[in-house]
Amino acid sequence: MSHIFPRHSKAAPPMVARGQGVYLFDTEGKRYLDGSGGAAVSCLGHGDPAVTNAIKDQLDKVAFAHTGFFTSDPAERLADTLIAHAPGGLDRVYLVSGGSEAMESALKLARQYYIEIGQPTRHRVIARCQSYHGNTLGALATGGNMWRREPFSPLMIETTHISPCFAYRGQQPGESEWDYGQRVANELEAEILRLGPGSVMAFVAEPVVGATAGAVPPVPGYFQRIREICDSYGVLLILDEVMCGMGRTGTLFACEQDGIAPDITAIAKGLGAGYQPIGAMLCTADIHDAIAAGTGFFQHGHTYLGHPVAAAAALAVLTRLTRDGLVERARVMGDRLQQALEGAFGQHPHVGDIRGRGLFRGIEIVEDRESARPFAPERAIHKALKAASFEAGLICYPMGGTIDGRQGDHILLAPPFILEDAHIDEIVDKLGTAFSKVFKTSG
Repeated sequence: MSHIFPRHSKAAPPMVARGQGVYLFDTEGKRYLDGSGGAAVSCLGHGDPAVTNAIKDQLDKVAFAHTGFFTSDPAERLADTLIAHAPGGLDRVYLVSGGSEAMESALKLARQYYIEIGQPTRHRVIARCQSYHGNTLGALATGGNMWRREPFSPLMIETTHISPCFAYRGQQPGESEWDYGQRVANELEAEILRLGPGSVMAFVAEPVVGATAGAVPPVPGYFQRIREICDSYGVLLILDEVMCGMGRTGTLFACEQDGIAPDITAIAKGLGAGYQPIGAMLCTADIHDAIAAGTGFFQHGHTYLGHPVAAAAALAVLTRLTRDGLVERARVMGDRLQQALEGAFGQHPHVGDIRGRGLFRGIEIVEDRESARPFAPERAIHKALKAASFEAGLICYPMGGTIDGRQGDHILLAPPFILEDAHIDEIVDKLGTAFSKVFKTSG
């Protein structure tokens, strides 16, 4: 009997034995193509020698030194490298152990910033429906996924939510992409005015929505308008790139493709590529300098922030991404994956939309293609697809509640950037096997 407290007490997962390249192997010898990189984590695949050697080398020097007493060379070099590639005025890096910590840090920094500059009434956060920003209470409250929020709602900070930029579900007949994007972006201005501009501290969004809606990209012009609104009312723009950042969408920072830069951003997952737990919050010099000129102390912290071994691993990952061309490879192979998915499933009666950027792709599942009607939630189609894909030897990331937290199903694909054309064929073939099994009894 296991003493592990599992994610799901009514399911017993197999035990992983090893990983190599784009594959994971269980203790029975079965091979699985890691088509989702876990949860969009394993961007370099498994067993990358440059990263594992960096970890071993750092362990030979020092494993841990608390940042209350020391900084470390790998942490300093990682921060320098991140800022060298960061968009806009991002200038400081706060290293943590994962995405939820990074988002929690971002929210607390925003609050403290306004206190330091003499605007203590700013405390409200606006985010978007069908977003996800982490599992700690502040990050969970900011997220707009009702299913995740509901059990813990009495414990949460107050957050309001506007519509997502989700063209497949929200664009009206006869409405251009541009007009749709401006319409939903302008909801932010309306919400700021409703709450009172002097009370709003931040707007939070994922540049490409990840787990809750399935790789939903914004339409052109949407984020430029969001940036304009934030600037007009003195509201900080916090971009959550925990899942979509670090090359996943074909640029190192996902927001680069929308021609904007945030005031604060959060990264994780692909930063460590699964080799060590790490995340980071990046902020502008103005925000950092306001703290430095005031109390001089960010009233926040985690024991393992700036961990030397985690930083050494992330520096090796970041070097592979930037120096070895793997970000560009994610863009190229992502286009090929999109073409393959469209060729195989573009006319499937239960596929409504195939979308995304880079190696971050979503397939929205529908009961009726013409009307985009979803399957009844009770059918749990996403669970059936996850099980059938896993049985076929493909790890993918299906989720339910795509539309509103309850209705809708999608599959998220986020394979390692090192995948080859043959791996794309394998993904498509194994998805096809899963579709055949699930949908033959779906009528």
